[in-house]
Amino acid sequence: MDPLGRFKIWVLTVLLIVQSGSGFYLPGSYPHKYAVGDTLSVKVNSITSIDTEMPFSYYSLPFCKPEGGIKDSAENLGELLMGDRIENSPYRFKMFTNESEVLLCRTDPLSADNFKILKKRIDDMYQVNLILDNLPAIRYTKKDGYVLRWTGYPVGIKVQDLYYVFNHLKFTVLVHKYEETNVARVMGAGDGAEMIPANRDGESGKPGYMVVGFEVVPCSFKHNSDSVKKSKMYEKYPSKIQCDPTTVAMPIKENEPIVFTYEVTFEESDIKWPSRWDAYLKMEGSKVHWFSILNSLMVITFLAGIVLVIFLRTVRRDLTRYEELDKEAQAQMNEELSGWKLVVGDVFRAPSSPALLCVMVGDGVQILGMGVVTILFAALGFMSPASRGTLITGMLFFYLVLGIAAGYVAVRLWRTIGCGDHKGWVSVAWKAACFFPGIAFLILTVLNFLLWGSHSTGAIPFSLFVILLLLWFCISVPLTLVGGYFGAKAPHIEYPVRTNQIPREIPAQKYPSWLLVLGAGTLPFGTLFIELFFIMSSLWMGRVYYVFGFLFIVMILLVVVCAEVSLVLTYMHLCVEDWKWWWKSFFASGSVAIYIFLYSVNYLIFDLKSLSGPVSATLYLGYSLLMVLAVMVSTGTVGFLSSFWFVHYLFSSVKLD
Repeated sequence: MDPLGRFKIWVLTVLLIVQSGSGFYLPGSYPHKYAVGDTLSVKVNSITSIDTEMPFSYYSLPFCKPEGGIKDSAENLGELLMGDRIENSPYRFKMFTNESEVLLCRTDPLSADNFKILKKRIDDMYQVNLILDNLPAIRYTKKDGYVLRWTGYPVGIKVQDLYYVFNHLKFTVLVHKYEETNVARVMGAGDGAEMIPANRDGESGKPGYMVVGFEVVPCSFKHNSDSVKKSKMYEKYPSKIQCDPTTVAMPIKENEPIVFTYEVTFEESDIKWPSRWDAYLKMEGSKVHWFSILNSLMVITFLAGIVLVIFLRTVRRDLTRYEELDKEAQAQMNEELSGWKLVVGDVFRAPSSPALLCVMVGDGVQILGMGVVTILFAALGFMSPASRGTLITGMLFFYLVLGIAAGYVAVRLWRTIGCGDHKGWVSVAWKAACFFPGIAFLILTVLNFLLWGSHSTGAIPFSLFVILLLLWFCISVPLTLVGGYFGAKAPHIEYPVRTNQIPREIPAQKYPSWLLVLGAGTLPFGTLFIELFFIMSSLWMGRVYYVFGFLFIVMILLVVVCAEVSLVLTYMHLCVEDWKWWWKSFFASGSVAIYIFLYSVNYLIFDLKSLSGPVSATLYLGYSLLMVLAVMVSTGTVGFLSSFWFVHYLFSSVKLD
């Protein structure tokens, strides 16, 4: 293929990845056609709050329960790990049938415990999350002339010293008429129209609709509880209900019941089914966000390009000047050697704690591979927010499978440091299989005890703990050992120069090397700090994150900058006759994790100011620590492997005998 053709393919690929960030179509979810009068069932998820970051079950509060009892919906591993608990609800609609003043239930008189917990949930600003046809309920509010979007609605509100509950819900269901008789044409896959049969038996003549929007307006309405003592669920409330979201009228009191009602209106919409998630994926001020990301990418790319050009010119000039000399001049120059040429006999001397370095590099390859593959699949739309938990499930799956890469890299590096010695490779492979997962398991266990003590649905059930342990020891560990076996069989990387028996003394440095290592992390941090804000907002502020196309580009750029920073720092150390480059090259790029952790603390203080209680802060810092550890290991691995390749190339490209 000619260069122009390759260029066109690359441009098309990048455009597809960037376009996928807008979420125009979400693979893995399909339209559901409803006929007029078909039953629509509303589901409930865990109630959540950005003030505590601890989800609780919907039915932990005195809400109306469905007639047939509470039933759990099918959940995947990712949903359970994220704290989602999706259950059925008493809310039910009939397609394109407007209803008003529908009685849901009259609760029992509030006990002291229920009254106390309801007040606490209102104080902590908990949100109720409803789901219809896989769409979360969305609420619109106006502030300073801007329309803000929220998923869910508050449990209640405190006005002065009284607590008011939102006991009447006004639903609006947006539907789009099912015009095509063929699913493939609705989905935009016209080529497959012949493969999918059209409706038969006259069904195509019946009007059908697809749900493309689910909006809710919560109201606090003062009901007469005595008037519905003998009424049943779904009967009409005896008087007119006026829903006014700007006023509150239903204060909660101990030993008094609460009456819940709702109304639903169906509206035909021009929104097509593939675009129904657009309202959730749009972020306020999105143009500013996209401009900021693009500006950051351009600046960092420019800086990285300058660093790379200067660095390559310096090294190439150094090599060329040395290799062009004749033998006599080389012999004379050898007496006047300075800089990196003096450490030729020590540059490949084994580092301190070589096994730990091999384990961390192996685990870094595993984590980095998991991140790249997961984000790539998400950017292509296979892990959409419509499929809850698939992102976490995908990350876990790819991490388990890539255990084979961790074992291979760790053992092969171990054999390279040991100059081909097979001894101890099994121990290194075992440590690679247990190092990062062991730390993660320890952190999650401690945090889980805190969640268990708070009775939060965010706590991982004991059965899931057992499943995670089985996945770890029955899949990840064996695959890592298999990778280690292949690494032991593969030929080790031979050093281009011999190592002296007596180590060379490192001269005193003007600046401590750790200062350079710490400062090296600032450039990689500059590539991702804007994107990091969006990710943190998604994790802790309940916003939907779906610009995975840009995230993929940022991640690739981060890898390139980490490699360049580590190369420059390694070369600087060799030039001042410091041959202990192994760990320094790892932490030069890995030090970006320090700045990410500081940013996390800053985010906690200034953006999560309302985060209440030591348990919530501990949860936040614990999860942040786990994230930072994963970033350090993966970015450090990039820096080390690039530096190892550079040092090997540098000393094999010049004659220093």
